[in-house]
Amino acid sequence: MASITKWHRVLVLAVGLSLTASALAEVPANFDERVVEAMRKHDVPGMAISIVQEGKIVHAQGYGVRKLGGMEAVDADTIFPTGSTGKAVTAAALAILVDDGKLGWDDKVSDHMPEFRMYDPWVTREMTVCDLLVHRSGLGLGAGDLLFIPRSSRSRADIVRALRHIKPATSFRSSYAYDNILYIVAGELVTAVSGQSWETFVRDRIFKPLDMQTAVSDEADRFATANRVQPHARLDPRLRGLGKQQVLPEREGLGQVGAPAGGLSWSANDFARWMQAQLALGATPDGRHVWSESSARAMWTPQVLMPIQPYPAPIDPITPQFSSYALGWDVRDYRGIKVVQHGGAVFGVLAFVVLVPERNLGISLMMNAEDVGVMRGLGYELLDHALGIPPRDWVAAFDAWNTQRLSGGLAALQAIGTQARKSSRPSLPVAGYAGRYADAWYGPIVVDTRAGALRMDFTQTPNMAGTLRHWQYDTFRVDWDDTSLEPAYATFALDAEGKVARITMKAVSPLADFSYDYQDLLFTPVLRSL
Repeated sequence: MASITKWHRVLVLAVGLSLTASALAEVPANFDERVVEAMRKHDVPGMAISIVQEGKIVHAQGYGVRKLGGMEAVDADTIFPTGSTGKAVTAAALAILVDDGKLGWDDKVSDHMPEFRMYDPWVTREMTVCDLLVHRSGLGLGAGDLLFIPRSSRSRADIVRALRHIKPATSFRSSYAYDNILYIVAGELVTAVSGQSWETFVRDRIFKPLDMQTAVSDEADRFATANRVQPHARLDPRLRGLGKQQVLPEREGLGQVGAPAGGLSWSANDFARWMQAQLALGATPDGRHVWSESSARAMWTPQVLMPIQPYPAPIDPITPQFSSYALGWDVRDYRGIKVVQHGGAVFGVLAFVVLVPERNLGISLMMNAEDVGVMRGLGYELLDHALGIPPRDWVAAFDAWNTQRLSGGLAALQAIGTQARKSSRPSLPVAGYAGRYADAWYGPIVVDTRAGALRMDFTQTPNMAGTLRHWQYDTFRVDWDDTSLEPAYATFALDAEGKVARITMKAVSPLADFSYDYQDLLFTPVLRSL
């Protein structure tokens, strides 16, 4: 062991922080060593894993370090951003208001929020509380996410007002398409009905009764917590997911405005307490109900079918036979057994939770990196063990899948070329593209010149500014100053007078996160010149 690294010494040390003899009996043999090795191989800084079985917390533990290169260990009370696993908390907040008699799942949203508007007036009138939570509104995948991702200076009320300008992709209730923006509306609905902010309601009516001691609903409280992880990712200029692990800016996330869609933070211990309450249908260990059993069952009742796209080998066994979305939860099967689950992602941090009601089992994992295969692989190994399924190296299986995915992304980039087309020229001099532009739902941007270079600034997204480099014809590639943001193509269309009539955009990477919904933007001039 003479060559053991400082990071690995901390990793080994952290393994023993909350391990008990009883917990050892509930996980596979040598499981901690398995976690350590998977993290070491993939250079994952830290993880936290919880297991609840038969109403008991049998495993709640931290592994590794809070920040790459640091010595501060992850323990069972280290908080992680939990991403979209927190959608179930917003659903639970609404369920409590249903129990209080202040709301009904079939109530029209506009009856409680007169300012609420969708693009279509008929949809506005018909949209129910349930519809806010189940991704069948007609909005496209991730529509409107750039209103608050990666950051925003807007309020939730601003986002509610912007919603009316987002055109639907399909008809109302006709199909499933995952969105975040309507969960922000749901957070505002909690405020409108309860008279409390979403943050306060969640803290007082969910976290406190469940004795979730580290959980925070406010970003300021997260940054005030010393025992928190730092986000990490691989930011190769060609494709996110390649290259070395590196620390991201800590404030690279949804910001407080997006919290009802996925802005909570909590620890392994509190994730376990949350799973206990879920599996107990809203009850605490001493038998008090935070939400009713009927509301608990409503939140797990499938509402909309989710399309099943078979996973490729070697992870094809996880392809479900049925898949649906309930209220803040995916409900599907795993090898013929019903599971209630959800993933979460905030740039640089991942989370995953799976509940098996018929086995009274819950498993959660969090990590401060984007190496999803390590997290999901270890999760499925724990699930197989608990269900009596023969063991399999799921981490290796996900490695193979991820290699295929990244290779395909690189091939797609190479097919269109990674260098600007030298045979074409822009139609205008650089200054001809400068101006103020606006999109109906996003709002204003500025394109200007600086030291002879063309620059683009998304003015309501702090620090989202970058340089435009000619790609071909009147298309430019936008590389943001913050290299953790996905680059985009911006195409300028000219009118008959040779002036810019509109700008359209799309992500450069074929693997870009769907929240970079550049393709939904249509900028038109506000002023012809600066």
